Amino acid sequence: MTKVTYEFDLYGKHYALEAGELAKQATGACLVKCGDSTVLVTAVVSKERKDYDFFPLTVDFIEKMYAVGRIPGGYLKREARPSEKATLTARMIDRPLRPSFPDGFRNEVQVVATPLVADQIHSVDTICVMGASAALTVGGVPFEGPLACVRIGRNPETGEFLVNPTYEERDTSDLDLELAGSSTFISMLEAGAKEISEEDMLAAMAFGQEAIAAFCEEEKKFFAKWEEANGPIVKKEYVLDEPTPEVHDRIFAHFDEMSAALKDADKLSRMGKVEALKESIKAEFTEDEQAQWSRAIAVELKGLEKHAMRKMVVETGERVDGRTPTEIRPIMVKPDYLPLVHGSGLFQRGQTQVLSICTLGMLNEWQRLDTIWPEEGKRYMHQYNFPPYCTGETGRMGAPKRREIGHGALAERALLPVIPDEDEFPYAIRVVSEVLSSNGSTSQGSICGSTLALMDAGVPIKAPVAGISCGLIQDDDGSFTTFIDIQGVEDFHGEMDFKVAGTKKGITAIQMDLKNDGLTMEIIKNALDITYDARCEILDQIMLPCISEPRKEVSKYAPKMIIMHINPDNIRDVIGKGGSVIQKIVAESGAKIDIDDDGTIHIASPDAESCAIAKKCI
Repeated sequence: MTKVTYEFDLYGKHYALEAGELAKQATGACLVKCGDSTVLVTAVVSKERKDYDFFPLTVDFIEKMYAVGRIPGGYLKREARPSEKATLTARMIDRPLRPSFPDGFRNEVQVVATPLVADQIHSVDTICVMGASAALTVGGVPFEGPLACVRIGRNPETGEFLVNPTYEERDTSDLDLELAGSSTFISMLEAGAKEISEEDMLAAMAFGQEAIAAFCEEEKKFFAKWEEANGPIVKKEYVLDEPTPEVHDRIFAHFDEMSAALKDADKLSRMGKVEALKESIKAEFTEDEQAQWSRAIAVELKGLEKHAMRKMVVETGERVDGRTPTEIRPIMVKPDYLPLVHGSGLFQRGQTQVLSICTLGMLNEWQRLDTIWPEEGKRYMHQYNFPPYCTGETGRMGAPKRREIGHGALAERALLPVIPDEDEFPYAIRVVSEVLSSNGSTSQGSICGSTLALMDAGVPIKAPVAGISCGLIQDDDGSFTTFIDIQGVEDFHGEMDFKVAGTKKGITAIQMDLKNDGLTMEIIKNALDITYDARCEILDQIMLPCISEPRKEVSKYAPKMIIMHINPDNIRDVIGKGGSVIQKIVAESGAKIDIDDDGTIHIASPDAESCAIAKKCI
């Protein structure tokens, strides 16, 4: 195997793809660079096929602190569990890769991205998709590539779009859009924005699609150079999990019964009917047949449910709960739901119910981050919990899973643009969204509930935010049907979960999960249009009539905050020898005091009188 390096410039940045020297026992490996930021991406496909009825793909992003010349914090001095950003990066790589594999692929695939250098100028996340695409291709894995991922920013003054902006360029951008896919389709979307209009967001996506195509062309040049040095890339043969016609015909003969079982607005009742029907169908097979076709029977039963649900929506325009494609489930909201806490809000849409709780603290209670990214910490924190009881199941409680981290990050991203600056509102803010009942779109329910909690807590947000999801059913001829406010069965059997959050003015966050090859701009435009209408309906007709604006004052249970400024030369006088002066002020006033190097002093206490005493002493 001969080492091959291919370098190119695109949109003002320098990139390199390299293979043939590192990780030679992996199925495929590629070193990908942007500037000096360097990531090794490896792909391994198991030799044996797994007896699963799903595609076993695992993607890991392994943070290495040596990449930024730092020793990990903590007692062990070794990288432990992935950071939130590392988990989100792994999810970002996974989503465009997963639908690009052929149906029936059951060999286990593991993709590992290891950042070796993070130059603190160019991000290491988006280039991982290009590295994974190259590693899979040179390894002869049969998937639909090449694929690439780009981040699109925007200069708010000139309106110019930026491809893979540096951290400095991102600081001034009003858009942070990551999208991945092939030269013709988009298969992954993540976005954070400062109330960007639907038209501007669509323009950014169209520009991003062009950029992805440009990167895919460069990948093809790298593959051509690889073949010159190492011979043709031959895709390996893997045994696919093919349908068994006899099993398919016998199971799909129960189509009308499955359609009838699905027509129930109550999730648990519907699931009970569907599972009972599946068991009765399965019982029609002899014990020998069940042993012989166990996987095929499970696959076809799932396929029957999927086919019945999709045909119902496309042909009749009616969904399993009787709604039309543009109809939102009944919504109930209750701000100020809990006593004593600083702010709370209950949001229920259909059988999805989320309770969000807001807590205010001193600025020194911000979250400090020990990662390879430049961000040192954050003052606004949003966390999302999905306990097993919310789906009527038992299960292990413990550390948040990838899905919980991803949904919490989406809600945080959606609300961050409306959070006031610390000069205006000098508090650290933590919102926790507890999912109490789930039947689809809990992440968007948590965004709505958290808006209620923030306003109830007296946080002067710039505008209320709501979120809604859009589903998709696409036919082989390219025709498609979109529908708003999807529930669990529609998410599971549909092509898309397109989540959009924002204010009435514009979009603040987007996340898309996709099961088909990719989306056209026509589908994306349709999704943006109908989610905007639904978002405005939720705000105008449901949320704002209950709480029209943030409370004028923070809760009486929240700490009161005073900011004052002194000459930095006098800081030592306030602190005193060995901290004696400030300790005395704290003891006399009962307030907490935090002093910055520039002479800014934050005084906090459960009551305003203590703050006033501390201020007078200072």
